Amino acid sequence: MIFENNDPKVAVPHKDLTSVVLQRANELGEKPALIDGVSGRTLSYTELKKQINHLASGLHQRGFKKGDVCAVFCPNMPEYATIFLGVASIGGINTTVNSLYSINDLVHQFNDSNAKFLITIPDFMDRALPAAKKCGIEEIFVLGEAEGATPFSELLSNDGNPPEVAIDPKNDLVALPYSSGTTGLSKGVMLTHENLVSDMVLTTSINTLTDDDVLIGVLPFFHIYGMVLILNLAIFKGVSLVTMPRFDLEQFLQIVEKYKITCLNLVPPLVLALSKHPLVEKYDVSSIRLISSGAAPLGQELEQACANRLGCEIYQGYGLTEVAGASHINTIPVPTDKVGAVGRVVPNTYSKIIDTESGKELGFNERGEVLIKGPHVMKGYLNNEEATNHCIDQDGWFHTGDIGYADEDGYFFIVDRVKELIKYKAYQVAPAELEAILVSHEAIVDAAVIPSPDEEAGEIPKGFVVLNQDMDPQEIMDFVAEQVAPHKKIRKIEIVDEIPKSASGKILRRVLVEQERSKIGQ
Repeated sequence: MIFENNDPKVAVPHKDLTSVVLQRANELGEKPALIDGVSGRTLSYTELKKQINHLASGLHQRGFKKGDVCAVFCPNMPEYATIFLGVASIGGINTTVNSLYSINDLVHQFNDSNAKFLITIPDFMDRALPAAKKCGIEEIFVLGEAEGATPFSELLSNDGNPPEVAIDPKNDLVALPYSSGTTGLSKGVMLTHENLVSDMVLTTSINTLTDDDVLIGVLPFFHIYGMVLILNLAIFKGVSLVTMPRFDLEQFLQIVEKYKITCLNLVPPLVLALSKHPLVEKYDVSSIRLISSGAAPLGQELEQACANRLGCEIYQGYGLTEVAGASHINTIPVPTDKVGAVGRVVPNTYSKIIDTESGKELGFNERGEVLIKGPHVMKGYLNNEEATNHCIDQDGWFHTGDIGYADEDGYFFIVDRVKELIKYKAYQVAPAELEAILVSHEAIVDAAVIPSPDEEAGEIPKGFVVLNQDMDPQEIMDFVAEQVAPHKKIRKIEIVDEIPKSASGKILRRVLVEQERSKIGQ
């Protein structure tokens, strides 16, 4: 069964990304487009557009041309928009780099993407410089000053009249983020102007922002969620975006209070913090009207608990780097029987569920792999035709590797990753389902569930929990057992100080799996 959004088709402009994102810049003029949440430094819409033109001109003068790749290795800051849209405006490709990457990670991405220039900050130079020297990077630009790099300000010292470049939105790449995947080295995801423009336009047709909204950019802009659905989308919609270079709960709450943030784009660990942390009570967060959560499944109880505590609306969305952001979004207000759903497929897009073994299309409430087809699906993985053919079939369907189901109203529920399902005897157990139950307990601050090898069952669910008060492991296992079928019971518990997470907020289950295997190996 193929699902589509029943709303009217949405007109998507056939233009380059920068033109679409800046379509209201002249009208908005001196309105703050970007604000550095720590320092208060502000870029108005007029200044942003001017900076983008100067950057594009500066890059062109240094021989950067259409199809060249610029590596952006920066934390969240107002200049990220200048760089991203400046590179895009002259037909360049942004390869956005994880702020936590090691020198070896950087070398892989710089070499694989064939990056020509690198833009970074002084604090990252200890990794950026040695990595760049091992690759074909022609010049490093730094926001500030650092030995071995050209000041970023020199890129802006020109007449601000970049050349006109013909861009084919459907075929020309604009972004090359790297998807970590579940195994092996990260892969470059080839995204076109049309991919990013489509996802931005289609997602905002569902839960719209107003000119009075103020957003916070705490999720990393190098990740697809931050790149498309926060940074570019905020400018496109003409709101003010307050940036944070890294997450710190108290600073986050201070910024929400100071700037009267109205909309939060979060991931489940941050929703969890807002639901349970005592610090929240110390700050005025009454300005928050809306929270969207994505990047990983959010349990129904946690979704409701956060909404109740903050007195705001909360909804989930679902997407991947490979679909340039979101493919499914729930509507506001969320129907009471759809809490926990990621919503319907976005307009102009199709989705279906197939059996993971046979490939047969499934019907309502049948669990299987989620497939997506639409104008925001990537062109493929860079330099990796085999991986591309493995996930995009001959009919253009992208195989997500995620397990989910759709109800009779076309609302999708995401269960977990295909590769992260626990095989207990003949049964499949979803870690995310058990994690949602664990964190619903008032004593459990955070949790992760992994498969633990077992001679009789093959694998058993093992939970790792962070507590805010003493609790016996057996008591935790009993709490879960009361709420699940026998095969889903957690059969081991380990109490830990923290759960390993990626920069985008996903639980790094593979880290815990490796630790578990090494313990058993000993």
